[in-house]
Amino acid sequence: MASSDTMVKDRGRDLMFAAGVVIILAILFLPIPPLAIDMGLAFSIALSVLILMVALWIQKPLEFSAFPTVLLIATLLRLALGIASTRLILSNGHHGVDAAGHVISGFSRFVMSGDFVIGIVVFIILITVNFLVITKGATRIAEVGARFTLDAIPGKQMAIDADLSAGLIDEKEAQRRRRELEEESAFFGSMDGASKFVRGEAVASLITIAVNIFGGIIIGVTRHGMPLSKAADVFTQLSVGDGLVSQIPALVVSLAAGLLVSKGGTRGQAQQAVLDQLGAYPRALMVASGMMFIFAIVPGLPMIPFMMLGGFMGFVAYSIPKVRAEQAAKEKLNQEQEQQKNLLEASDTVKESLKIAEVELCLGKHLSSHLASSHGDLAHRVKKMRKKFAQDFGFVLPDVKLSDSFMIPAKSYQIKIHGTVVATHEIRPGDLLVVLGDGPVPDVPGDEVREPAFGMKALWVSDAYAGEIKRQGFTAVDGASVLLTHLSEVIRNNLPQLLSYKDVRNLLDGLEPEYKRLLDDICPSQISYSGLQAVLKLLLAERVSIRNLSLILEAIAEIAPHARRAEQLVEHVRVRMAQQICGDLAEGGALNVLRLGNKWDIAFHQSLKRDAKGDVIEFDIDPRLVEQFGAEASEAIKTRMGQVKNFAIVTAPDARPYVRMIIERMFSSLPVLSHLEIARGVEVNSLGTVA
Repeated sequence: MASSDTMVKDRGRDLMFAAGVVIILAILFLPIPPLAIDMGLAFSIALSVLILMVALWIQKPLEFSAFPTVLLIATLLRLALGIASTRLILSNGHHGVDAAGHVISGFSRFVMSGDFVIGIVVFIILITVNFLVITKGATRIAEVGARFTLDAIPGKQMAIDADLSAGLIDEKEAQRRRRELEEESAFFGSMDGASKFVRGEAVASLITIAVNIFGGIIIGVTRHGMPLSKAADVFTQLSVGDGLVSQIPALVVSLAAGLLVSKGGTRGQAQQAVLDQLGAYPRALMVASGMMFIFAIVPGLPMIPFMMLGGFMGFVAYSIPKVRAEQAAKEKLNQEQEQQKNLLEASDTVKESLKIAEVELCLGKHLSSHLASSHGDLAHRVKKMRKKFAQDFGFVLPDVKLSDSFMIPAKSYQIKIHGTVVATHEIRPGDLLVVLGDGPVPDVPGDEVREPAFGMKALWVSDAYAGEIKRQGFTAVDGASVLLTHLSEVIRNNLPQLLSYKDVRNLLDGLEPEYKRLLDDICPSQISYSGLQAVLKLLLAERVSIRNLSLILEAIAEIAPHARRAEQLVEHVRVRMAQQICGDLAEGGALNVLRLGNKWDIAFHQSLKRDAKGDVIEFDIDPRLVEQFGAEASEAIKTRMGQVKNFAIVTAPDARPYVRMIIERMFSSLPVLSHLEIARGVEVNSLGTVA
């Protein structure tokens, strides 16, 4: 109910704002009576005073980011009123100084003291101050502010990312800071252009007053038979009075512009920014109301327009604090209730102690202190790694918790999955690791070790030999990179454990409506949600990405009526995903494969026991054959690893899961494909056979 009332209120304000702009445009073309001119000029003065008061009391420029829009509307209003008053001056000027309304005649008498020469001098001074002093200075400040703001954006953006990666702020606060940064740069850029409005208006005012004077004299003498001296006196007073009425508000607004740019922007509709921000300061409305009452009692000025505007602004200024007080009381009550709720939750510390991180990187004290200076960079690199995993495998990994502990050696680290240590290693802070593999050893002193991620031979050397290592053609990496590479590989090996039921439901909730209907057809009638999770886990166990979830659901929908076991479903899904699997494994456009050979194809085929329907129900193979296959496969695989970077073992479809079961014990990351998983059109490069 409250939201509908707000929508109706916003719609009414939309219409009011649009109607105001249309009225301003109508003034440019339609004849306006003197009373309407008086009201418009009084409103122009009131608006300029209100803008100035808001510019004085705001805390930062972004609180009045709608200023360029306000300036454009105010300038258009003054120009429209100038055109309307010009129409009245030229058409009714022969009737006297009241022909264009009482505001213009009042200013001509009050400011000029009845002498148009004084008025001309004052008008020229106002034009000079506005054009050469205030507007030019504000424009220069806006140019410099825009330049320095744009130059500072990369540094501020990096600072925001560093705070987010270090956990000092959350994602919501980072988005708010980024938006504020964008709005600040947009504000100074728009202020640079907005200052041109006032400068152009000053030139237009000079042209208008000249047209009014000379055009009025010619019309008065030739059309209405006025004496030249009387025509010059009347039309000059009217023209100069009109110029003063337009230039005083312009000067006030220019001053407000100078105040703003010497202290950003807000996104949203123009009417929201203008109306909300102009009415957000009751003191500004009160001062503007008081000035309207002063103008109302000034001799020669019409009382009714200024009294009406002053009373309206005073009423609004009086009402706003009451509304805000009610809102503050409600917010205070909500905060107190939220605090009580948090206290009740915090009291249950036993539940909090049972919570464990899904992925945790625990550092020894010496290692933690060494990485403290780059802790923000380490967190940022972990965040980038999580983003890369999300792109590669199709789901968002849980946050990696960084901690330190006295319980592990000072230079060591532990990687925990669901609270269980799955990997640990020691690195040497400040030294560099040269990964050697089966290659030569650099001619520098160092200690031979095994690289933690892949178990390859490596050498720890002092960073003082970095130049010598590079000169000899070797590549060295720092301890943080070794740690992150190890963490990345551990996560790859534990992807099934990191895909929670909650992650699966989030993925399914993000599906398009058509695939949600497909999901409703198969779940839970043909497969349960936990069964679907099991299929996805089996795919991730062999490092097959689940990013194409819609294709996976289609494949499951095809086979689910005929098979129930997750392993059977996965084999069919892999066949449907052949193009993706081959594309991810291809190297240089070709898929490198190592075949089993006829000997082992027959051996595995004979070991499969089937039921009456032809489904495999048991894998019965002689253990000696398993040992022999492992030895031959290991030798063949190690030989090919030195030749190409990526390749896959290829076997018969029925035997693929069992070949994979044996191979993964020796080479956990080596993919095993069936003949049906090689997509059509893929170039296959055979590396030989195992037998």
